[in-house]
Amino acid sequence: MNESRPDNPRPSRDKTKETMAKRSSRRTSSSWWKAVVFALIVRALIVRAMSVCAMIALVALPGFGPLMRAQEPAATVAVDVKVVTLPVTVRDKHGKIVRDLTKDDFTLQEDGRPQTIKYFSQETNLPLTLGLLVDTSRSQDKVLDAERNASRSFLDQMLVQPKDKAFLIHFDREVELLQDLTSSREKLQSALELLKTSSDREHSNDPNDPSNSPSGSGSHHGGGTELYDAVYLASNELMKKQQGRKAFVILSDGVDRGSKTYLESAIESAQRSDTVVYSIYFADSHRNDNERANQGGGMGRGGGYPGGGGGGGWPGGGGGRGGRGGQRPAESRRTDGKKILERISKETGGRFFEVSKKESVGDIYTSIVEELRTQYSMGYTRDKDSAASGYHHVLLAVKKKDMSVQTRDGYYADSEVADHKN
Repeated sequence: MNESRPDNPRPSRDKTKETMAKRSSRRTSSSWWKAVVFALIVRALIVRAMSVCAMIALVALPGFGPLMRAQEPAATVAVDVKVVTLPVTVRDKHGKIVRDLTKDDFTLQEDGRPQTIKYFSQETNLPLTLGLLVDTSRSQDKVLDAERNASRSFLDQMLVQPKDKAFLIHFDREVELLQDLTSSREKLQSALELLKTSSDREHSNDPNDPSNSPSGSGSHHGGGTELYDAVYLASNELMKKQQGRKAFVILSDGVDRGSKTYLESAIESAQRSDTVVYSIYFADSHRNDNERANQGGGMGRGGGYPGGGGGGGWPGGGGGRGGRGGQRPAESRRTDGKKILERISKETGGRFFEVSKKESVGDIYTSIVEELRTQYSMGYTRDKDSAASGYHHVLLAVKKKDMSVQTRDGYYADSEVADHKN
């Protein structure tokens, strides 16, 4: 006898297989997404690890560490610590430079308070920024050629590495930048060829020469020697922006006529720009004193920086120095140029030289080269009592006997030059 069976038993098994396939598909899809998420997490971790490694590498590089740390939130209050640096030259009793001292051989005071020398070095080839300020007034007629020739050799000796830079300024009834800061000896040598005294320019046929302009400074017939303005402008507009060792060399008879700047303001501007000033007293001993005295009296209307045309400002004149300080009283006609140059050099840490039969300007330049290349550099951090703005006196001495120290007398705690007095 035949038993009855379901008419269609397969659909039940097929349905079971379909259900199992769907479950398997869901498991596969789930595993795939888990793999994708896992891969993304691993990738994110790798990227983060690479970023951390790059950060560590940057911090390890010189100069990058402080920058990176400065961008991080600070847990403590930052304090602006001022480091005072001093260029120092030491000589023995015979005037020879002493090169074998250490920081323990010095004592240092600021405003009468002992200070600790924290930074000390002596390097012969530190980068240098140098300025030549050349007097081209009529009093220099007889000596300008010697100044020009010696300056060629001097610049060749000073510009020995790519970071060394120099500029050239001449001053008489105007202050003019003949060559801006450059490392090119060729440009500086070309600028030296442009040095002419005011009387030479009056005889020039060059229509571009301000001396030949009816309305220009040539109408003053050479009556001016704007020494103080030259120091002031070069300090504020050129040296103040530079870092490292900085020095001026002034070639002049030291007698100022026509500047709008006081001597004190000129010295202060050099001090604030941390510039050492070397003065070379170079005068024509045969020139009649009365003739030189008769050139005085003008107030320096000519020229700008560079290009003339107005009030001795920079660049291009036109209204002075932005309203700072007006004109100063006329100098006495018996002003001692030597004392002026001695004071400028002493108060900025430089030296005064006088050209003579025994010591030519070339010899003096050789001495300056030696000094600038062998200075000690030392520094200290200001204490809390030095926080006040204004001028702070510094006294540096050598413990050993029969030695003299040459450095600046102090520094200004603030950054702006005081206004001129009216």
